[in-house]
Amino acid sequence: MTKPGPAFLPGLTLSRILYEEAVRPILDGAYPGLRYAAARVGPGSEVLGFDTERSADHEWGPRLDLFLAPDDVAAHGADLRRLLSDRLPKQVRGWPTHFRHHDPADPVGYMELTDGPVDHRISVDHVGGWLSARPGLAPLVPESAEVTVADWLAMPQQTLAEVTGGAVFHDGPGTLTAARRRLAWYPDQLWRHLLACQWQRISQEEAFAGRCAEVGDDLGSAVVTGRLVRDLMRICLLLGRRYAPYGKWLGSAFGRLAVAERLTPSLRGALAAEAYPERERHLCDAYETVAALQNGTGLAEPVDPTRRRYHSRPYQVLRADRFVQALRETITDPEVRALPLSGSVDQWADNTDFLGRRGPRRAAVDALVGPSQGKL
Repeated sequence: MTKPGPAFLPGLTLSRILYEEAVRPILDGAYPGLRYAAARVGPGSEVLGFDTERSADHEWGPRLDLFLAPDDVAAHGADLRRLLSDRLPKQVRGWPTHFRHHDPADPVGYMELTDGPVDHRISVDHVGGWLSARPGLAPLVPESAEVTVADWLAMPQQTLAEVTGGAVFHDGPGTLTAARRRLAWYPDQLWRHLLACQWQRISQEEAFAGRCAEVGDDLGSAVVTGRLVRDLMRICLLLGRRYAPYGKWLGSAFGRLAVAERLTPSLRGALAAEAYPERERHLCDAYETVAALQNGTGLAEPVDPTRRRYHSRPYQVLRADRFVQALRETITDPEVRALPLSGSVDQWADNTDFLGRRGPRRAAVDALVGPSQGKL
C-alpha cells in the first residue's frame, strides 16, 4: 500500500511557513540587523495561485526568494546559501526542503528527504540582478531607470504576472515592493492602446468564421472561433486589469473575473457548436457581453454593443473596429497615438521560445514601433 503523503497546502502558504518558522530565525541569529526582503515570486504555478496537488511532482515545495543589497549579496550570499543548506529543517509540514536532480544536467528538482545538507530552493539575490535575469525586465536595472513605451511593449504579460504576483512576507529595504508597485499595471495611455489592439484582433477575424462555413470549411470556422474566444478572454483580462498568463492558466485566470460566470456559457457554446448558425449566435452573445463590459468602464464614449451584418454579407458580427476607434480617440500621448495597432509582444506572438528571449523580442518590437522616446 502506498504511504499517504502530507496534506496539500497552497505553495504560497508553504513558503510563508518556511520563512516564518525556519528562515527568519536563522537570519536573525546569524545576521542580526541584515536588511532583506523575503518573498515567493517568479515562475511557478503557486505564484499565480493556480497550484494543486499535481504541482508537487516537480519544482514545487518549500521555496523562498531572498533579496539583499548588492554589496550584501557579494559579501554574504555564498555563506548564507551554505548556512541554510546546513540548518534548514529537513521538511516543512511534511514536505521535504531538499530537492534532488535526476540528471545533473537537468535543472528540474524533485522533493526528497535527505540525511545530509539540504539542496534547497531558497535563492539569494538583489532586486536589480533578479529583474535583469527575468526575460524582458533588464530595462528596470538600475531600479531608477525609466521604463519606456517600447520597454512595456516588449514585456510578456506572463513575466509581468510572475513579478507582480506571489507574496512578499517581509521587505526591510522596500526595493522589491517598489519594483512590484511600478509594474503593477500598464500606464493609463498604454492600457487604452493595448485594449484597442486587442479589439483590432477581433475586427480582423470576426467575419472569417462565417466565410469559412459558407465555403463548406466547418473545421476552419471552428478554428477561427477558438481564436476569437481566446481573444475575448484576453480582452476581459485587460479590462479587469489582470495580466494574462500563458496558455495553461489563461482559462483559470479568466474564470476568476466577475464577468466569467455570465460570459462562459456563450464562449463554451461557441466552441461546442457543430454548425455555424449556432456558433455565430453564441459568438455574438459573447461580443455583446464584452462590448457592454467595455462601455461600462467609461474609458471611451459608449459604442452600440449590438450585433450587425458584416457589410453586405450575411454574417452577424460586432464590427469591433468601432471599439478600436473609440479607444484611440481617448489617447492623447503623441508617442502612444503613433503606435501601430500591433500591441505588446504577446498580443501578436505566442511562441514560447521567442517570448523567452529578450533580445529578439525587443528587436521585433523596435522594428514595429520605432525607437521609444521616453516613459509614460
